[in-house]
Amino acid sequence: MSTPTREARANALLDVANGEQKRLKIFLGAAPGVGKTWAMLSAARELKKQGVDVVVGLVETHGRAETAALLEGLEILPRRHVSYHGRDFEEFDLDAALARKPQVLLVDELAHTNLPGGRHERRWQDIAELLDAGIEVYSALNVQHLESLNDQVQRITGVAVRERVPDAFLDRARDIVLIDLPPRELIQRLKAGKVYVPETAAAALDSFFSPTNLAALRELSVDTVAGHVESDLRGAMLARGGAMPVRRRVLAAIDGHAQSEYLVRVARRIAERRGVPWGVAFVDTGASMDAARRERLDAAMRLARRLGGDAVVLRGHAIADELLAHADREGVGQILLARTRERLFARMFGRSLTQQLLSRGAHLELTIVATPTERAASRRRQRRPSVPGGMGRGGEYVYATSSTLVALALAFLGQRYLAVANLSLIFLTAVLVVAVRTRMAVAVYTATLCFLSYNFFFAPPIYSLTISSPDDVLAVCLFLVAALVCSRLATRLTQQVESLRATHVHARALLTLGQRLTASADAAGARAVGAAALAKALSCEAALLARDLTGALQAVATEPQSLQLQPQDIAAADWCERHAAPAGRYTDTLNAAPCWLLPLGSEEQRLGVAALRFPSGDGDLDPDRRSLALAMVQDIGQALARARLAEELEGARVQGETERLRSALLSSVSHDLRSPLSSMIGAAGTLVDYEDRLPPAERRELLEAILGEGQRLDRYIQNLLDMTRLGHGTLKLNRDWVDVAEIVGAAVARLRKLFPALRVEIALPSDTVLLHVHPALIEQALFNILENAARFSPTDQPVTVNARIESGRLLLDVGDRGPGIPEEERARIFDMFYSVSRGDRATQGTGLGLAICRGMIGAHGGSVEALPREGGGTTIRIGLPLPQELG
Repeated sequence: MSTPTREARANALLDVANGEQKRLKIFLGAAPGVGKTWAMLSAARELKKQGVDVVVGLVETHGRAETAALLEGLEILPRRHVSYHGRDFEEFDLDAALARKPQVLLVDELAHTNLPGGRHERRWQDIAELLDAGIEVYSALNVQHLESLNDQVQRITGVAVRERVPDAFLDRARDIVLIDLPPRELIQRLKAGKVYVPETAAAALDSFFSPTNLAALRELSVDTVAGHVESDLRGAMLARGGAMPVRRRVLAAIDGHAQSEYLVRVARRIAERRGVPWGVAFVDTGASMDAARRERLDAAMRLARRLGGDAVVLRGHAIADELLAHADREGVGQILLARTRERLFARMFGRSLTQQLLSRGAHLELTIVATPTERAASRRRQRRPSVPGGMGRGGEYVYATSSTLVALALAFLGQRYLAVANLSLIFLTAVLVVAVRTRMAVAVYTATLCFLSYNFFFAPPIYSLTISSPDDVLAVCLFLVAALVCSRLATRLTQQVESLRATHVHARALLTLGQRLTASADAAGARAVGAAALAKALSCEAALLARDLTGALQAVATEPQSLQLQPQDIAAADWCERHAAPAGRYTDTLNAAPCWLLPLGSEEQRLGVAALRFPSGDGDLDPDRRSLALAMVQDIGQALARARLAEELEGARVQGETERLRSALLSSVSHDLRSPLSSMIGAAGTLVDYEDRLPPAERRELLEAILGEGQRLDRYIQNLLDMTRLGHGTLKLNRDWVDVAEIVGAAVARLRKLFPALRVEIALPSDTVLLHVHPALIEQALFNILENAARFSPTDQPVTVNARIESGRLLLDVGDRGPGIPEEERARIFDMFYSVSRGDRATQGTGLGLAICRGMIGAHGGSVEALPREGGGTTIRIGLPLPQELG
């Protein structure tokens, strides 16, 4: 990068010094209503708080109350009254402002045109005089009022802006503040009447304030502010001896001919001098390329990537259209072109690439680069790839000649029945037949041959190339023109069909890969699917490699399965994975490896390597297969990243659940299991120490306490064992026929041993109800529910057990009058270790009773649910299917 000259640096220092004296601050917006005046008044009020002498020279509120409210507390200069065409107006009083001479003066609407009678025609001229007088001025401006943007704004909006401000005046601004508002919000403000009155707002919405116009004006305002900042920064950098880059990207348009690499290097040097991003683009029109041109194109693309630029392949039949569209999308400011070999007719009618870009890319900087003259000498004849139909280059001309001879024979046969002019249609058909199957050059050869044959054998005088009749001259010439045009159209159509076919194959391969990757459940499945899809779509052998537990790269998915990678491939894959960059064949890194190695993932997330082995006899990859391979590898990498993330999330979830259960179990063991042990140890210790001195009644009481606490501990341990069996599926069901009344009676009898004073009200069907279940498990489940109800039921309220048959099921309801269970927690009380602090759960207990109950009942095909009870309390309902003969 060159060093600034002394003169440039001196000028920059002078500009910086002058910039420190600038006193103008402009609030710039894309359109009316974005909030420029609001921002200007807000800044003025802040200065007022700091003790700065701020005066409002002129501010237009346009009837907006929120803007007018900001004027409160600020000194406002009186306006000058002007009569114009019999009407009275108020204008900014320049003389009053100069006489007052505040530190900061607010003057709105910079582009305003003054009425006749004032000292200056435009308000910006008034502000210029204020600045010369040493007064700092705040003003507001819309971007469409800039002189240099007037034509562009008119093209965008269709509105001619009459009030304009010279761009040079903005050079006097110390600060330009961008006031931005998204188009959608601005349109909402307009509809709400916050910009114009409703009648004016409706008209503005139909014309100026369309989303497209506002988006374009927004971009212009951003560019204007950025350009001002860039200019100031460039001056500051030059003053310090540095250089300031411009912002827009540089794009080199290459075509694969001998000058492509030279053009890439020129683009790199230009971008380096300007300090901007750059890249190269090639437009694939669908036309076939010879091997040499394809190699030069790939070499230029590789060179661009190696030098730090982007390389893209665009598709379309119109090169200029694709380049301009890409430039608009990517923010390109300069396009570099090599001197092209333009056809005479294209140049005559203004259809050459250079002419199209010059006429339609006026917003771009176009640079035509002169390439080395060795291009013509280095051009050699190369074998062209096969065309549709399987013909080589020589076969095309044989086919064209044969078609012409067939047309000539048909014309000889038809001349007895057809007029001479109609015979030309036979030759025209031959031209079309050749054009749809060959190249443009062959079609032109056919058209010329058919023209000469028609002229020599059929146009009077025959057997001569001269034509006697003026009408025949016109007919023959029109035939030649029609043949050439038709051949061109047919050739273009064929090329477009081939391009669309290739695009369809590309899209179909990616769609199929995406669908199969979506259906893959894990990383192994994604790798297997990816290897198969790569091998099928690219007609190659594919392998996906990943690191094992020892850190070595191993092929985890191959297609075909017998594929064996060579040591060179493994070494290249290791480099590829470590550096997250391609290696092996078709690259400049470890290109002795037979496989083309592409990284899966990125430097931050290395997910493995894709190895693609193409037949050794194949040349370099064409751009279509290369781009398809890169796109598919990227999709596979994203699928592997998603699979890894899912595994990590599942692992975190399982770990969290395990920790929760472990904590709950430890808490249960430390409290609920320790409590009965403590009671047993205390009672036993008392018996040991004071056995002889204790009365028999107290000794019996202590022994009963030891027995009761031991039974309680046994129940806790049994619950844990039952839950473990349920979780591992080892709980056996030994079904037997049993009466419901027998199960209820046994469970209630066990309950009364723990709660002798508890009342239990039982209501059973009058008829015998037999169940084919495991009696002990159903009894245990019912006992757990009864115990749960007894712990929270008031001592003066009974626990109810109600059994009935409904819809082929036995419903067994256990009700209590406890505090109840909140609705949002009724389903959770059946989870392991879950306890409700206010409801049907006791402060003591492992939280396993109801969970075991659900597991035991569920093992019989039944269900358990918690329901609110009328009058307060909770009802736990057990539902069990009845045997078929009772259903």
